[in-house]
Amino acid sequence: MAQPEIPREQAEVCESWQQTVQAVLAIVLLIGVAAMLHNFVSVSEPAAQPDQLQKQLAQLTHQVEELQREQEMPALVLNRYRNSIGYISGVYQVGFANQPAAIRARVSGTGFLVGEGLLATNRHVAEPWYEDNDAEALLHLGAKATLESLVVFFPGSPTAIDLAPAAMSTGDDLAVLRIADKDAVRGIAILPMAKRKASAGEAVTVVGYPMGITGMVAKSPSRIYERLAVRRSDLTAASELAALSLIRPSTTCGHLGDVVGNKLIYDAPTAHGGSGGPVFNSDAEVIGVNSAYLDGFSGGTLGVSVEALRPLIEAAQKNSR
Repeated sequence: MAQPEIPREQAEVCESWQQTVQAVLAIVLLIGVAAMLHNFVSVSEPAAQPDQLQKQLAQLTHQVEELQREQEMPALVLNRYRNSIGYISGVYQVGFANQPAAIRARVSGTGFLVGEGLLATNRHVAEPWYEDNDAEALLHLGAKATLESLVVFFPGSPTAIDLAPAAMSTGDDLAVLRIADKDAVRGIAILPMAKRKASAGEAVTVVGYPMGITGMVAKSPSRIYERLAVRRSDLTAASELAALSLIRPSTTCGHLGDVVGNKLIYDAPTAHGGSGGPVFNSDAEVIGVNSAYLDGFSGGTLGVSVEALRPLIEAAQKNSR
């Protein structure tokens, strides 16, 4: 699949979105002024003018507040929850006993804190052979899939933390992983799950690590970029970025186009490495887990609703007792 451009910092990533919001805001205000002028000059129903004006002003005020909240959401989410959203990196292999691995590859993605020592992500990040045609063909022939390593780097933390499976969904691309060292994430905020169901048309903010190491290296200072650009997929590069406090997620903005069962469809762009990132609504609550994108269609980013994630969190919490 063709890969989107490397995401920039949140102010740059959402620049066009903010300009759109500002334009819409200006149009709404112009419409409001026109409506008020029309009511002032109208003499056919003089008794109804005060009530109509109050309703129109209330509606306009609500619309302006909604637009302002949508415009401020990416910065609010990053400032409040940046340290709770980690970059996942690992190595896996698929092969037969007593033979060299038929597949040995790296995996990268995003995960976020959903409980004490628990990290939510996609199943295809936690088990990279999941829904991989080549790997599944080998598994059907009796091959075995194993993770050589799976770690997470959190912003502000200088070292990686080991991860282990806690709960896997059998029907959705979701997983909950257990963080080996709970003390390493003690005091970091657990992301709030949405209290209401997501609905089409609402604004969304997606946070993650699109393009993985490539994206973070591209955003790093020139001297760091020059040193790490040639090994941007190396775990060593991630460790060096972490030591320099350069593990930093990116945001993209958009709107929820549709909700079909547990599937969310929205137009906030993403790329490889953004899988498993949280999808926020305008209340700064998580409504879903980013999972995939349709190449060539900007409105075809896919996520899984938190309604399907809740049972996994509960199962992982029970297993840890």
